[in-house]
Amino acid sequence: MTPDQLATLRTPAGQAALATAASAGDDPLAAAATLRRHGIAADLAAAALTQARLRRRAAAKWGPAAAELYFTQTGLEQSTRAVVARRRAHRLAAAGVRRLVDLGCGIGADSLAAAAAGIDVVAVDADPLTAAVAEANAAALGLADRVTVRCTTAESPAVTAELATADAVFCDPARRRAGTGRRTFDPAAYSPPWSFVATLPDLVPRTVLKLAPGIDHALLPAAAEAEWVSVGGDLVEATVWCGPLAVVPRRATLLAPDGTPRGELTGDGAHDAPVGPVRRYLYDPDPAVLRTHLVAEFAATVDGTLADDQIGYVYTDQPVETPYARGLEVHQVLPFSLKRLRTALREADIGQVEIMKRGTALVPDQVRRELRLRGTGAATVVLTRVADAHTALICRPLR
Repeated sequence: MTPDQLATLRTPAGQAALATAASAGDDPLAAAATLRRHGIAADLAAAALTQARLRRRAAAKWGPAAAELYFTQTGLEQSTRAVVARRRAHRLAAAGVRRLVDLGCGIGADSLAAAAAGIDVVAVDADPLTAAVAEANAAALGLADRVTVRCTTAESPAVTAELATADAVFCDPARRRAGTGRRTFDPAAYSPPWSFVATLPDLVPRTVLKLAPGIDHALLPAAAEAEWVSVGGDLVEATVWCGPLAVVPRRATLLAPDGTPRGELTGDGAHDAPVGPVRRYLYDPDPAVLRTHLVAEFAATVDGTLADDQIGYVYTDQPVETPYARGLEVHQVLPFSLKRLRTALREADIGQVEIMKRGTALVPDQVRRELRLRGTGAATVVLTRVADAHTALICRPLR
């Protein structure tokens, strides 16, 4: 899509094409034939069909509003989930933020959530099409009076002037290499680069950064709150809250797919959990708990221990209801060997296995093939280390 095609889609003829494409079904050939029968020009039909496809995909991230919005492939992939953006916006509003600069606004997820929470937003993106999409989305949701979109770089003098009068700045640097679109895990290759992003807390004390979940803890600004967020058990992002916005050193936030809070675990991430033997129940912490380095804090909530000081599985003597981890009952503990594990599973009439692993280079699919099971039951096999020895645990999920 080009900016001109986007402008055409926003006209009455474009809206009619979008409506036709939305009702034409998922089969691309049949949908294209439907638009031709309605006399819609080929270029407009192609743009409308692309938007219809992207809107269907976007519903999982953006909810019902996706049906009225505009997307690009990359913009959709990089955009914040609506439930996460809403939660962040409410926290900013509760902190007294009334004017926000959104650097690297993309197609507008966080800008729109902030505007809906009553915050005036200056949304900045260097890509002309992306900025145009963000502007179109603000208009589509009736938020154009609260969202001002500027197509420029985050480092431009115009943005520096905006930062001088802002209550807060939010920055979501692009994590794809310019020209190739490939993901990059090197913060120096972000856009804007980390050398600029790291200076934002000095320019605007109330700075919020959205970063990849795998960000190196050593890069995080001093005295900031680092929050990792999971949605439905999927780790989706790290958020860094700086200056007066920081409340605790580390926070693991767990949300249900609809945004309902499932739990928040906080701490400093600097403690070690006690170590002991394998016990009857094993708990696999949510990835947000693991990435925040809050395993010790979680273990304390269930009176749990580790079986190896480098492995984040937590063991208890009693089953515990907790939102922070998945629980399994341990039925058998074996020093790892394929032959020994195969024999134990066959004796238990196990034919289907889920394989979990941590602390081992073994490949679950390869192990499953080599087990060659034919039984009627099911089990979870955990491949891990216990006191630095490779171990297999045969378990049953608690639910």
